[in-house]
Amino acid sequence: MGTYVELTGAGVPTRQAAALTGVPRATATRIVARQHQPDPEPVAARPAPVNKLTTLEKAVVLATLNSDEFVDKPPLQVYAILLERGQYLCSVSTMYRVLAENRQVRERRRQARHPPRKVPELIATAPGQVYTWDITKLAGPVKGTYYDAYVMIDIFSRYIVGATVHACEDGLLAKEMMRDAFGIHGTPQVVHSDGGPSMTSKTVRTLLADLGVTASRSRPHVSNDNPYSEALFKTMKYLPVFPDRFTSLAEAREFLSQFVHAYNHHHRHTGIGMHTPADVHYGLADTIDKDRDTALDTARHAHPQRFGTRATTRPKILNREPATWINQPPTDQPQLAA
Repeated sequence: MGTYVELTGAGVPTRQAAALTGVPRATATRIVARQHQPDPEPVAARPAPVNKLTTLEKAVVLATLNSDEFVDKPPLQVYAILLERGQYLCSVSTMYRVLAENRQVRERRRQARHPPRKVPELIATAPGQVYTWDITKLAGPVKGTYYDAYVMIDIFSRYIVGATVHACEDGLLAKEMMRDAFGIHGTPQVVHSDGGPSMTSKTVRTLLADLGVTASRSRPHVSNDNPYSEALFKTMKYLPVFPDRFTSLAEAREFLSQFVHAYNHHHRHTGIGMHTPADVHYGLADTIDKDRDTALDTARHAHPQRFGTRATTRPKILNREPATWINQPPTDQPQLAA
């Protein structure tokens, strides 16, 4: 390459110099041009974002998430609870970033994915319209022994309206659970379930027919047709305190009773704007939303640079949909319940 530079410097044409030295002319031209380029300017340090949390603020966020009260709760629930107390630490995504920086974020569950389904098609716009129920097995004291947990839920509020545990699955026991639930929370328009023997028993069908309740069924082997009951059972069985086996029927009943109370009155549900099912079921959610908005407005005025262009909007996770669906149909089709 040095010989090529000397030849071209002495006035030899580039084509001839390339032929004499065996260096491709295009390659030689690029190398020479690169040698005459000025040194690149050093890259300027990127300024820190104005909305970045300080080291002390990050420490406060991490300490709050790891506190005894919140260590077993996801950031979404912590975020909602703190807002109701008038406290705002940071956004939910920032909580996850702080946890990720400290290697405290990981998926603990095996997620199942199911193809989308369209039928049955049910809609609820208020509590008491559509109930869904199912039965799940609870392992007994020895292998091969199981207890049956009967659970009925309001799909709009996610409130558990009926729950009991028995030693077997039977239509008469299901009827008893339904009558108790209807007596306390009212008779719904629709009761949805899968096609199990208790659900399709003459006892249950007669009860619903006598009360004028529409019975809706899932398709065989399609768990997504009954998503609210399936999600409820998953929440229960993935709890850290859920035992491998129950030593007695009394222990299973006590566990279910405690779970129902905690789920209805303390569990923050993403499907209902991070409210508890009791808040929505008993009409308290609107008042709580106002308290959350007040806390957010106070935080926006204190740190406007941390909210970006959506300074006046409520986070989507705190919004509630006006209707709850099981397999939402096209808008031009009629719905079974309204």
